[in-house]
Amino acid sequence: MVKTATFEALLEDAVPDGEGGYIFKLEGKTYHIKDTLEISKIAQEHDYIVIY
Repeated sequence: MVKTATFEALLEDAVPDGEGGYIFKLEGKTYHIKDTLEISKIAQEHDYIVIY
């Protein structure tokens, strides 16, 4: 199955963690990231095609 998402839509799921990073949730998994640019890599690991 091909999954697509815009970077902007994925970015909406990144919430500041209060420590300079973010909490990002995708498909029931929670990630603690330092930079929102990590979102693309995580989405690709979930077989998403990210549209910029």
